[in-house]
Amino acid sequence: MRPEARSDLCRYTTHAVYYRGDDLVRDLIGKVSFVDVFFRQAFRRALSEGERRVVDAVLVTLMEHGLTPSAIATRMVYSSSPENIQAGVAAGLLAVGSRFVGTMEDAAVLLQRIVDAQDARAEAESIAQERRKRREAVPGFGHHLHKPDDPRAGALLDLAKETGVAGRFAEALRLLAAEVDGAAGRHITINATGAVAAVLGDIGVPVRLMRGFAVLSRTAGLIAHIAEEQVDPTDRFIWDLVDGSLSR
Repeated sequence: MRPEARSDLCRYTTHAVYYRGDDLVRDLIGKVSFVDVFFRQAFRRALSEGERRVVDAVLVTLMEHGLTPSAIATRMVYSSSPENIQAGVAAGLLAVGSRFVGTMEDAAVLLQRIVDAQDARAEAESIAQERRKRREAVPGFGHHLHKPDDPRAGALLDLAKETGVAGRFAEALRLLAAEVDGAAGRHITINATGAVAAVLGDIGVPVRLMRGFAVLSRTAGLIAHIAEEQVDPTDRFIWDLVDGSLSR
């Protein structure tokens, strides 16, 4: 027999739409925030007040990073297809990966190793030394601009502590930071995505879904880039800059 397709996310009748067990009109619209509904849909649970503040802070933090590859892709594709705003946004979201925006996933893999280890400090030291030996950056650490510390990371970690969200992942990040500094022989900043990995881990977000928060947040940011592109275009400048460089 062919397996049946099923989903518990949504069902509907002639007179109602249900998100899991909630009546969309009666229970959700105008009563529950977007973030709360998202968490119920994706993780089957409600957020505490402290968790809600942290998740909201994460989404605000990840929304905007200036004219990065994702924003440039969005603006250029939108300029080519202005009738399809979704094409520009989709192009930008394809750049949410292991080098830009989505690096909290790789950082969280390392933090999970430390959380699961019998000797957390030894595991943190091992990770730092492994990366040092291979001359590889540690995901979640370092920034080309924010030195000696990334203010975004500090704000997120402080908020997690203030709201009671900080736990084993935040402690794992602290241990890893000390070992990364020790291996480098100098201070290496915890960057924003390193902090995001820690706070989302302490909320219970699975590692393989963490990048989804970057996708969710960056969608809003890329829509803002299109809004700006509509009134103050940069597409021709970017095109001419590249074309001029190649023509020299």
